[in-house]
Amino acid sequence: MNNNMRNLAMWALVITMFIMMISVSQNSIQGPAENEYSFSELEAQVKTGNIKSAEINESSGLIIGETSSGEKFTTNTSRIADRAGEMFEAAGVEYDYAKVKQSNRMVEILIGVLPLLLIIGVTLMFMRSMQGGGRGGAMSFGKSRAKLLNEPGGKVTFDDVAGVQSAKEDLKEVVEFLRDPTKFTRLGARIPTGALLVGPPGTGKTLLARAVAGEAGVPFFTISGSDFVEMFVGVGASRVRDMFADARKNAPCIIFIDEIDAVGRHRGVGTSGGHEEREQTLNQLLVEMDGFDGKEGVIIIAATNRPDVLDKALLRPGRFDRQIEVPYPDIQGREKILLVHMRGKPFAADVDVKYVARGTPGFSGADLANLVNEAALLAARRNKRKISMREFEDARDKVMMGAERRTLAMSEEEKQMTAYHEAGHAIVGLNMAGSLPIHKATIIPRGRALGMVQYMPERDQISQSRQEMIARMAMAMGGRAAEEIKFGYDKVTSGASSDIEQVTRIATAMVTEWGLSDEVGPIAYKNTDSNSFHPGIGRGSAISPETASMIESEIKRFVTEAHETAVKILKKKKKDWVKLSEALLEYETLSGDEIKNLLEDDIKPKRPDFSAKPTLSAVPTTRGPIIGKPQPEN
Repeated sequence: MNNNMRNLAMWALVITMFIMMISVSQNSIQGPAENEYSFSELEAQVKTGNIKSAEINESSGLIIGETSSGEKFTTNTSRIADRAGEMFEAAGVEYDYAKVKQSNRMVEILIGVLPLLLIIGVTLMFMRSMQGGGRGGAMSFGKSRAKLLNEPGGKVTFDDVAGVQSAKEDLKEVVEFLRDPTKFTRLGARIPTGALLVGPPGTGKTLLARAVAGEAGVPFFTISGSDFVEMFVGVGASRVRDMFADARKNAPCIIFIDEIDAVGRHRGVGTSGGHEEREQTLNQLLVEMDGFDGKEGVIIIAATNRPDVLDKALLRPGRFDRQIEVPYPDIQGREKILLVHMRGKPFAADVDVKYVARGTPGFSGADLANLVNEAALLAARRNKRKISMREFEDARDKVMMGAERRTLAMSEEEKQMTAYHEAGHAIVGLNMAGSLPIHKATIIPRGRALGMVQYMPERDQISQSRQEMIARMAMAMGGRAAEEIKFGYDKVTSGASSDIEQVTRIATAMVTEWGLSDEVGPIAYKNTDSNSFHPGIGRGSAISPETASMIESEIKRFVTEAHETAVKILKKKKKDWVKLSEALLEYETLSGDEIKNLLEDDIKPKRPDFSAKPTLSAVPTTRGPIIGKPQPEN
């Protein structure tokens, strides 16, 4: 209704301005006269016989006429128009009285009243805005920006959220309270005022909060932490008060604050002490949560991926006293998430969701949704009616490593260098105890890498043993060792830079964090100083120079031993290494089974057949170890 009134007012204003323009144009058609006489001058001209004709306008008192020479003249005689007529009649001058049109009279009245009407209208609109007539009014910046989420297309429930079973179990109590609060209050129980969802980005925290509201069937207010803070002190606090007032009117309901760390950070760390707008907003939020009555039925759910920066007062009992972890999903969770995002999409019979879930450890719910969408896009570009396993394979590689760069111009020497480099990774991995099964080896450039070897873990790994770490370092150094053996010391390239960085990072963690060095012992020397190249060794580290030297020596020993191990394996398995390198030069990409058949039975690889049910080697690769040869930067 308010929008209709505003539209009518705007149209009325446009029509009025149009009428004014027409009136002004009509009045200016004749144009200005060449001569303007006073009444005494007009009398003199009449007596000399210099006036040919005249027209008297009694309403305006204006005389318009023409001289004997043909020139136009005007005279304003607002009070003595009758005397002018007598003067013209006595001198024999032709004259007439102008006819007054009723329409012009109405236009003149409208023009006279219009400025007053405009002033009154603008004043009323401004007063209405100051009184809070709408959220977007001129004086409504202190109003809450929380949006009441309405989902006419179907509300979200726990069935739409997969992979976070433990978090759903923790939130079912909140759902039960919102459905039947008397079940708890009659026993004297008090439902937690706030629940804090903690987890990495993309794990489904917002979707989980919407599912709670959908299951309980209550209103759902959503707002971001950054929506509270403005440059004016007190605005954020006003918005907090207004938000809680709206929530109490719609109780029982849920308030969801996304990225609460934007407003809930530790107090007293700003540049202006406790007078910052953010701190005033946080203080008001704490006061409002303290003022809650357990019978009001207002639940606060907040989400963050930085719980370490939140103020302690925000996390104490009575406020956000329940923290719910929303981690990356495990293999069963990934399978359920994939099934949710695959609803309504046509898939070929060769797609096995379990294999896809196994090949995507470390993927969040958002990553899996993107994977399914990329597979659908690839199938559409290939003019397919169904999404097959091949699209999942290519989509997973594109999401993790970028699109193929087949147009990259590589010389035969560079291509050969890449093939022997990647074959070195694969051969070392196949001959190290504790190494992961090889999924794929390729020399097709993707992203910054000219080639890579991908490994497939048999299960989600929570921790790694010393044997697995040593094997992983040796596999990473296999590419550098292959270049040295095949092409010589002076022909070694910068392609192993990422491999060396990976090995150094593992060795540093083994020495300074995990206590896997016999020389250093089980002592943690990790330093959070970002200026340090090695954790625990650089500036700001409270260790002696002797200890720092010992740590560096141990890191170097781990890296050197990994390199020596790779060299020994490649020299011992040189026949297999050369055979695999030549096969990569010929076929560019080999699966794990093809590499195994080539080395054991000397069976030549075949191009992958994606029309049949995929074997283990055709499963999308992992977000875990990917060892490759990056493109050298200029």
